[in-house]
Amino acid sequence: MNLPKELRYTEEHEWVKTESDNKVRVGITDFAQSELGDIVFVELPEVGDKIEAGQPFGSVESVKTVSELYAPVNGTIVEVNGSLEESPENVNDDSYGDGWMIVVELDDAAQLSELLSDEQYKQSIQ
Repeated sequence: MNLPKELRYTEEHEWVKTESDNKVRVGITDFAQSELGDIVFVELPEVGDKIEAGQPFGSVESVKTVSELYAPVNGTIVEVNGSLEESPENVNDDSYGDGWMIVVELDDAAQLSELLSDEQYKQSIQ
């Protein structure tokens, strides 16, 4: 299982990568995509939408099920991975790269310290 050490994680299986200028990139973990199976559709919010930590911001549909995506932080969507409309399988193929979902401008960067480290996340899924 791939768990990059530089990322932070949620118990709902989202990852968060800190970028410049108070922004974070968000996606679902390798573990989550493997549990879901082949992803056939991804529903994401619009640029400018506000998200709130712990609240749904979209969904992922696989051949098995539909799962909600939960916001890891409070903030405003500043970028959406539009390529997932045409190629939702990118989430399966490269969940930490081409399969990213949204970029969020943080309301409060202190929220990042509340997210799980790679070791804490690993313990939560074992």
